[in-house]
Amino acid sequence: MVKRWKWFLIRISKRPWFRASLYSVLGIATALLALAVAPYIPDDVPTKIGSDAVDNILGVLASSMLAVTTFSLSIMVAAYGSATSNVTPRAISLLVEDPTTQNTLSTFIGSFIFSLVGIIALSTGLYGEKGRVVLFAATIAVVVLVVYALLRWIDQLSGLGRVAETTARVEKAATGALCQRMNQPFLGGCPLEVDPIALPGARPLYAEKVGFVQHIDMPALGELTKSENSAVYICVLPGVFVEPTQPIAWSIGIEAECDDALRNAFVIGAQRTFERDPRFGITVMAEVASRALSPGINDQGTAVDVIGRGVRVLSHLSRPVPPEEPKYDRVYAPGLSVADMLDDFFTPIARDGAAIVEVGIRIQEALASLGRLGDAAVTVAAQRQAELALKRAEAALTLSEDWQRVRQAGAAGGLAGPAV
Repeated sequence: MVKRWKWFLIRISKRPWFRASLYSVLGIATALLALAVAPYIPDDVPTKIGSDAVDNILGVLASSMLAVTTFSLSIMVAAYGSATSNVTPRAISLLVEDPTTQNTLSTFIGSFIFSLVGIIALSTGLYGEKGRVVLFAATIAVVVLVVYALLRWIDQLSGLGRVAETTARVEKAATGALCQRMNQPFLGGCPLEVDPIALPGARPLYAEKVGFVQHIDMPALGELTKSENSAVYICVLPGVFVEPTQPIAWSIGIEAECDDALRNAFVIGAQRTFERDPRFGITVMAEVASRALSPGINDQGTAVDVIGRGVRVLSHLSRPVPPEEPKYDRVYAPGLSVADMLDDFFTPIARDGAAIVEVGIRIQEALASLGRLGDAAVTVAAQRQAELALKRAEAALTLSEDWQRVRQAGAAGGLAGPAV
């Protein structure tokens, strides 16, 4: 698991201003590089290269990059608004953190800053003839970089904010988080198999904030449990909502003076994040399908597409995982609940799509696919969801022929009982 400070660095690096600031600093450094390199330029080079044109090139670059940046920001705001209305607000963070979009905008901003600094330096006479040659070469390199960024940006705009593109991003984030958890089902610790309340000498640790657990610093907990008689029993996983009356962990053999250090190992924020919370990705995918099934949108095709994506993500629950060697043998954590994962995804879709026969059939087929993957826990959870979905369809479908089609789909999958 990632340490707390690395977690914050990763989160900061995904903010749009971070890359924009780096590219701006790089632009300033590039513009001023000519001052340091100029003494090493041969005397006859300025006469062979048309470096006098650098003034005009920088002027065009500065004005065009300002316009392109302003236009791109307006496009981004419109795309985020479209995704909020047609997909789900919870997916906007993935669009904001998209590296291609951030790199493109940062390139535009950095080029604009480079042009401004170059124009100012030329106006003050800091560059000699040799310095103008270096600046001219750097300007050509920046122009090439801008052209490349523009081409990528054109391709990016074709899918920015669209339902299919945004849903694919959510699927990718959910798959990454789930695969990471499957590789470390207990966060690098040991499985929590007992109720820590019943353990003698166990002390509860309460959260001081109200919010969602975003990250757990397992290396820090491992440092605090080096003593042979110490142990930490984690009660919450990333994504769980906590408040000050709810224990987030229990400790044994650890002094009360270390409670603040224990508490600092739990990063609590106002919103859930995708990185360490696979259930959040699944929940957001279900939200996309539920919104598509709303009367205002009425797009069952998107719901069917999301169900297929959900099967791809949840199929990782059945893949064989080698036994995990605990890195922190005195830190105990709960594992993922397969039943909860399937409930997070299928319950909202089955509820909102109960009156749509195509959705009902696709749910039964999807659950049958998961049930055939071979994992016993997944099969049991899939059978329960199939039966619940069948009951919802029976209550919502008004035409008996539609109900029979859904029931036959369930019977064909072997999860929802025989057709009548």
